Amino acid sequence: MLVFDHVSVFYGGTQVLRGLSFSIRDGEQVGLLGANGAGKSTLMKAALGLVPYTGSITVDGLPVTRENLPAVRRKLGYVLQDADNQMFMPTVLDDMLFGPMNYGLSRAEAERQADETLASLHMEHLKLRHNHKMSGGEKRMAAIAVILAMKPDMLVLDEPTAGLDPRGRDEILGEISLLREKTGMTIVLVSHSMEDVANYVNRIIVMNKGSVMFDEEPKKVFAHVKELEEVGLAAPQVTYIMHTLKEAGFAVETDATTLTEARDAILAACGRGKERKQC
Repeated sequence: MLVFDHVSVFYGGTQVLRGLSFSIRDGEQVGLLGANGAGKSTLMKAALGLVPYTGSITVDGLPVTRENLPAVRRKLGYVLQDADNQMFMPTVLDDMLFGPMNYGLSRAEAERQADETLASLHMEHLKLRHNHKMSGGEKRMAAIAVILAMKPDMLVLDEPTAGLDPRGRDEILGEISLLREKTGMTIVLVSHSMEDVANYVNRIIVMNKGSVMFDEEPKKVFAHVKELEEVGLAAPQVTYIMHTLKEAGFAVETDATTLTEARDAILAACGRGKERKQC
């Protein structure tokens, strides 16, 4: 469990985080959302001891203090937004060996963990690929594999789909979702895009100006369309479609967050079979 208790961060006299208190429980898949400058990345960096803070942060009961940082960082795997800032060795394998060997594993043990991780992500073909010879999506997945090779208990991904086309975005998020199903790992997706996380999390924490604005299941968060827009965020496109249908006089529920839910809501409003209404 990751616990924030009255956490504040100041940069040069400016308060960036304002006494945040909430917990992320084991096995949750959480979207940490906010416009640029909301403080979401700063919060996760504080959890890794990368920025000074006041208050208390614990990872599985372990306080995030200078002396505990090696243990904390083994538990909390952080994937940077820019894979080029994370991967600095010649090949994917070299990067995957670096962390585990620094933690004391032999090369053979570290390579076994790397092979297991690559197999679980169906990425064996990238094992010996040079980092400068990968596509953006491949490099992003390789960066995730590098962190997973260290066997963390929790995975934090900072803007995992930034710069990717829709297909690459869906592939990355799909693999993350499969990983969660296979392992039960706690996953936090840090993003400014509601569209990215709508189908992949069971809880959304919305941040604005260093504070928590909403902390609810996706359906309840997306019900606040106007409030989200006021702080620079947009609900998923399907949410807008359902609201448009409702305003046009169709008796549809507007809390759909996926295409499947939208289809079911529209069919329910129109009726089925002999009872089908005109739509």
